[in-house]
Amino acid sequence: MIAILAGAGVSLLVALFGTPLFIRFLVHRNYGQFVRQDGPTAHFTKRGTPTMGGVVIIGATLVGVAVSMLVAGRPPSASALLCLYLMTGLGIVGFLDDFTKIRKQRSLGLTAKAKIVGQGFVGISFAILALQFPNDNARTPASTRISFLRDTNLDLAFAGVTVGLILFVVWANFLITAWSNAVNLTDGLDGLATGVSLVVFGAYVLVCIWQLNQSCQRLAAAGPRCYEVRDPQDLAIVAAAIMGACFGFLWWNASPARIFMGDTGSLALGGALAGISILSRTEILAAIIGGLFVIIVMSDVIQIGFFKLTGRRVFKMAPLHHHFELSGWGEVTIVIRFWLIAGLFAALGMGVFYAEWVAT
Repeated sequence: MIAILAGAGVSLLVALFGTPLFIRFLVHRNYGQFVRQDGPTAHFTKRGTPTMGGVVIIGATLVGVAVSMLVAGRPPSASALLCLYLMTGLGIVGFLDDFTKIRKQRSLGLTAKAKIVGQGFVGISFAILALQFPNDNARTPASTRISFLRDTNLDLAFAGVTVGLILFVVWANFLITAWSNAVNLTDGLDGLATGVSLVVFGAYVLVCIWQLNQSCQRLAAAGPRCYEVRDPQDLAIVAAAIMGACFGFLWWNASPARIFMGDTGSLALGGALAGISILSRTEILAAIIGGLFVIIVMSDVIQIGFFKLTGRRVFKMAPLHHHFELSGWGEVTIVIRFWLIAGLFAALGMGVFYAEWVAT
């Protein structure tokens, strides 16, 4: 528990005091945000605000996890390293996208092909590695079973090991792409994606701590249905470090934002959420805990699909927060209410998680 608290506290402090230093660096180099011309007109005033703040979130998380491991007196597990790899790798793809926007002075960054290649490389390598590294109890970081609150009987390896690996890679990359896009779409108002991420990763800290206390690898303390997660403590440490980093960054990202996380941060946070859900065997549960992200993605899907079918729009603008913005809601009002909704979804997800254990 001390290591988990250390990770959260250190990453919070690094983000809180490191962000203004990074802002000065970006301002000095004129690395500012470009705003899409078809967006709400109120956003035009945000043009030039420093972006790529995800660098601070990633850096603070890495420092926080490193200090936690020093406190714990051991190296990080395979699960922790894989999750950090996925987060950092997608963050690098996002950084290249942000930097391209700045260098070319436009609101579009990497080409779709380049972005897919970058995300695909990181996602595929993560998925393959996640089925390696068995520990002394023969448990690998991930499994080929699709998981809700724990591994289900639906096994992707039903057609053999090779086919099972391929199906798992496809499934894992679907989740990685979905969560990365979800956080990216949510990052449209000051502090919105950062605050929602803080809530979601905070919920995962509690989920992973519970899995640690009821681990099948600690049979003396396990409940009636223990959890097969390989490294729940380290996943709790990573989630706590990300939560702390988001907390510190939010101080500067809240309205009026002095810095944006950019694709660097949104892709990294989405990747981290996908990674933790896969490695904690809660892939479907993540859709409840991160329900606000799901709603925002679905609003975009509904808008595009309905427009292609009928030529009309369901919302004034997608994603959903822009619809309320064009309906006259203030930006701060939207953000706070969406934070509250995110909190309700996180509480619901933890409630479902705990209720399943109590019912067994």
